[in-house]
Amino acid sequence: MSERRRGISRRQVIAGFFTLLGFLMLFNYVPLALAGDTVVTRIALAVPQPVIAFPTAWSLTVIGLIALIAGVLGLSNRAQRWADGLLWTSAVLLFPAILIWAAAGKQTNATVMLSESLRLGTPLALGALAGIWAERSGVINIAIEGMMLMGAAFGFAIFIFTGNIWVGVIGAIVIGGIMALLHGALSISFRTDQIISGTVVNILAIGVTGYLRRQYIVVEGGGRITLPSISGLLTNAGFPDLARSLESIPVLGTLIFSGKPIFFAMLLLVIMTHIVLFMTRWGLRTRAVGENPKAADTVGIAVNRMRYFNVFISGCIAGLGGAWFSLETVGQFDDGMTAGKGFIALAAMIFGKWMPFGAFGGAMLFGFAEALGTRFQILQVQVFGGPVPVQFLQITPYVVTMIVLAGLIGRAIGPAAVGKPYEKQ
Repeated sequence: MSERRRGISRRQVIAGFFTLLGFLMLFNYVPLALAGDTVVTRIALAVPQPVIAFPTAWSLTVIGLIALIAGVLGLSNRAQRWADGLLWTSAVLLFPAILIWAAAGKQTNATVMLSESLRLGTPLALGALAGIWAERSGVINIAIEGMMLMGAAFGFAIFIFTGNIWVGVIGAIVIGGIMALLHGALSISFRTDQIISGTVVNILAIGVTGYLRRQYIVVEGGGRITLPSISGLLTNAGFPDLARSLESIPVLGTLIFSGKPIFFAMLLLVIMTHIVLFMTRWGLRTRAVGENPKAADTVGIAVNRMRYFNVFISGCIAGLGGAWFSLETVGQFDDGMTAGKGFIALAAMIFGKWMPFGAFGGAMLFGFAEALGTRFQILQVQVFGGPVPVQFLQITPYVVTMIVLAGLIGRAIGPAAVGKPYEKQ
């Protein structure tokens, strides 16, 4: 009887990646280190000080050696505890290695880049939280992209007509909730395939927002609008004032307290989502209808009502994510300005295994990938004798999404009843 053939595990793939990476780093930088290469990378940890000078060749040699050892141990069947620790260490060291390589002979600010990663990860985290609220109750929500796009368009339009940015933000939240109710009606009440329902909402959002921009936003606003109230928003309320005073704290101040209101709202929503889903009766019922709706119905929980409420909350959070694009960042609305961020948010949700803090970590990973592309342009990174093409840098977040989903997150199993309409017997 033939022995069952075992495939290559995901752990071995990761170990193989670090083995290859470590070998390439040592091959390229050991000769330079031994030859006394004097190129250094200056990385600032705060503004303006301190600045740490890293010998480029020696730093990358050490990181490459750690990666090689981690990869070799990971491919073997020995010292697995050490191998796991070194693989995690190599993964963490990958980020400073990229910075040291990209800024060789120059200076860059690690704290500012991490702050930029948090900022760019804000809509992704909000979209991932929106997905968690819906899918934990059993409803697939791929319409997050459309809800965010509608929030961005209507929030900006409402701001133009009212002159009040807070009303614009509230409008974005409400329109996101309305689109979610449409998705809920199709997928919960009419039991339409939830993937098809979400696709319909996304297509509808593209058409409606394009019409709104051409007929009203451009005509009334003249295209790009300078929004002084956005730049002054941090000085117009008590909590933002406190944030500005805390911004002077070294490192932490730049990372956290340099953000704007929707960024702070995202951090608060991550914590609140975890508390509500895992520490309250509402969260227990939400998870019950997402895992076993028949059993939840048996004990008196209104399954479809719970799903409607959670999908509505999902849409409101997605609408807030849309407001980040048009009201907190660029001060205008452009067709398709969400640029697929809703789908990347779903990848962050899966990366985090439908857990709020895990999804937040996934969103920040993708935010870092986007910030890294911007940093490469600023540093004018050279590859094969020429600068990295801008087009390549723009696709970096999407490439990271595919790599993470295909090879790094392991087996991701969502709620048992997700995507399955429930009909009361």
